[in-house]
Amino acid sequence: MDADDLLEAARHLASRTGKPRQAFLRRAVGTAYYAMFHCLAKNCADLLIGGTGAQRSEEAWALVYRALDHGTVRNVCSNSQTMRAFPQHIQDFGNTFVTMQKKRHDADYDPQCSVFKSAVLADINGVETVLADFEATAMKDRRAFAAAILFKKRP
Repeated sequence: MDADDLLEAARHLASRTGKPRQAFLRRAVGTAYYAMFHCLAKNCADLLIGGTGAQRSEEAWALVYRALDHGTVRNVCSNSQTMRAFPQHIQDFGNTFVTMQKKRHDADYDPQCSVFKSAVLADINGVETVLADFEATAMKDRRAFAAAILFKKRP
């Protein structure tokens, strides 16, 4: 799943002419969150197994991609002590991930949640910026972040 494609889909859902329906806006919120999730899953698999064109096991790559757990990522990203060890762009990614996951949960499960087109478009633009900054961060730091979110820390 390509993060850029997901952001394009989110923007399409939120940018409908006139006043978009809540269903489209809510789905746009979820799609923007999933752009972050799939960017992170791809980052983990590419950095730990090998990117496109690398001599890699496709089964191992898919295993790492699918190993990412929403709750574990949220817990790591919410842990300020853990996150302080990473550069600012990874910290920004973590903060935005937690925020967007909460917004997705509200949009998907809160029957009284109401979202506004301008806020959704601002979130999509924010996610796009955070993803670009994250992907521009040094590979060693992104690899360390991948290890932090995929592997349980033992005492």
